[in-house]
Amino acid sequence: MKSMILTLIGKDKPGLVESLAQKVYEMEGNWLASNFSYMGGHFAGFLEVDIPEQNHAGLIEWLHAHPALTIHSVKSDDTSVTDTTIAEIDIMGNDKPGIVQELTATLSQFNINIIKFESSCESAPNWGSLLFKAHAKVSIPANFEIDALSDALEGIANDLVVDVALR
Repeated sequence: MKSMILTLIGKDKPGLVESLAQKVYEMEGNWLASNFSYMGGHFAGFLEVDIPEQNHAGLIEWLHAHPALTIHSVKSDDTSVTDTTIAEIDIMGNDKPGIVQELTATLSQFNINIIKFESSCESAPNWGSLLFKAHAKVSIPANFEIDALSDALEGIANDLVVDVALR
């Protein structure tokens, strides 16, 4: 068995995930992990499956023929980073251009990898303006000085007038 990573996108409709799960099962595969979202009438996501290597081509062929999905696949990279700690960052404030750019530039400056990032804009209660919210999981290298990152994130919070919490 060899893992495959699939990225999927298509017009959303009921049954997309079920049809994919059924095909993975039929091809003697095991569903390892997934992350799916709905946005603007479209379905998008990532999926990792462990499937016998002789069935990889068949699954790819089936996915390319699927009328509702566009896919991209890669073989899983079996390397893993072990000397890291996972931290979480939450940001919330009035929406404005540059929030994500400032956050990602700061993380990149410290060579911190983003593992998961979710963001949204929603109507702020009692204000009528948009409220930006983001949640990130990041991988902090071993022996990293967390206070330096905390100070940099505090600087972003002050510059952009947003709340930033590091856990």
